[in-house]
Amino acid sequence: MSKDEIYSNQETGDRPFRFSAAVAEVFPDMLRRSIPGYAASIEAIASLAARYVVPNSNCYDLGCSLGAASLAMQAGITVPGCRIVAVDNAPAMVERCRVIVEQASDPAHSTPIDVQQADIRDTTIENASMVVMNYTLQFLDKNARDAIVAHIYAGLRPGGLFLLSEKVVDEDAHMEELLVDLHHEHKRRNDYSQLEISRKRAALENVLIPESVPVHRARLAQAGFAHSAVWLRYFNFVSIVAIKAGK
Repeated sequence: MSKDEIYSNQETGDRPFRFSAAVAEVFPDMLRRSIPGYAASIEAIASLAARYVVPNSNCYDLGCSLGAASLAMQAGITVPGCRIVAVDNAPAMVERCRVIVEQASDPAHSTPIDVQQADIRDTTIENASMVVMNYTLQFLDKNARDAIVAHIYAGLRPGGLFLLSEKVVDEDAHMEELLVDLHHEHKRRNDYSQLEISRKRAALENVLIPESVPVHRARLAQAGFAHSAVWLRYFNFVSIVAIKAGK
């Protein structure tokens, strides 16, 4: 695993965040050291796939990056005739994802993973029993978020599951300050310097736009989801499951 030193490098440390070849190279380390609870969210995807994916249906990993959620779904699926569509718009991520998926796919699990380079807003969602957006919605323009969630809802089968993981902001300004400080402390414990933390925060400004948990749940309800809940929260990182009624 290549170490994330992007924000310690003078040449790359002051640029706006992009899913570049340099980021793709160190992305697993970046996730491990930056997002508390990330491993738990990936582990849960396999369990949810085993429970919710039905035969002859599609599964989607929207904003797949290097395919961790796709591989977790593949590991969890126990029924025949399914397909996983992994979509990302960053060429460097897609190229590396294809290599990882080819190397990591377990022959014992027959569900194929189709890695596609595309804008998730242009991706057809149909006959889906499970859709995952792991830390992806936060990078879309706020004005596009209602539409993509409604599009996912429309493409899900009755009883289908949508898993949404996001960085959020707390409604209480005092608690938000505490949670941000705790997250930065988490990064320091994972050997990021204060310079790296400050540079990455600046790089993500106006690129990653978080919202609050109530806003996310209201959007899910507006789209039509009958049930939603936060199943995992670690500081300002949450994972929400939403289920379409009808099963």
